[in-house]
Amino acid sequence: MNAYQFSAGTLPLLLSIPHAGTRLTPEVESGLSDKARSLPDTDWHIPDLYDFAREMGVSVLSANYSRFVIDLNRPPDNQALYTTATTGLYPETLFDGTPTFKPGMTPDAPLRHLWLQQIWQPYHDKIQYELAQIKRRFGYALLFDAHSIASRVPRLFEGQLPDINLGTNGGASCTPEMTQRLTQCCAAQSEFSWVLNGRFKGGYITRAYGKPGENQHALQLELAQDNYMDEHPLFTWRSDKAQRVRPLLKQLMETMLQHQGRQP
Repeated sequence: MNAYQFSAGTLPLLLSIPHAGTRLTPEVESGLSDKARSLPDTDWHIPDLYDFAREMGVSVLSANYSRFVIDLNRPPDNQALYTTATTGLYPETLFDGTPTFKPGMTPDAPLRHLWLQQIWQPYHDKIQYELAQIKRRFGYALLFDAHSIASRVPRLFEGQLPDINLGTNGGASCTPEMTQRLTQCCAAQSEFSWVLNGRFKGGYITRAYGKPGENQHALQLELAQDNYMDEHPLFTWRSDKAQRVRPLLKQLMETMLQHQGRQP
């Protein structure tokens, strides 16, 4: 099973895109509920939104399989990341709380264990390998975990989500100095609202691989989808909106690179 696509870069930064995949296994495809068939909780178009990263020289890792098969940003033991409403390693409900699968069509445990081995594990092995290679070359490694979500999901959060949601695992996944530079970057502009460690503090990827004490720094960015696409089926790409938000996304990456480059 080809779990991901990867493009090698020349900079000490790895861009991870774990939720943009749309490939389904036969068992998941046949079992999806009517509401889930449009894959509503996908991080639609994120590889296209961040297409500038390859031109910068950033390494890019993007998942092929849908989170409805297995969620690459959840721990392998399926422990909850948040005390509030969330979805698990094998999502059985959509973000709005409706069932992911038709009655009696939820994939069984042996299949799910196979997907853990053949989809989840290769993606995480690749993250670890690339971060190790980057650190070997530069002495440090940076990870930017890119996500998106509908701007309004009442089951998960009240009201409308800020445009830019930075997550550093409560300050544990990168240095305070890097966090400060990233927030300054957001505060220097007024077009997009933002928050640090709000509803989304970082999922498993940020928490597992953000180790500033080992010169390995991670940031999750959860972007409200109304900034670059239509939020309802057919989930259409909006190039006019994407062009406005791309410069800030690029600036955040550049901020990580420039700040770390000044560290002893």
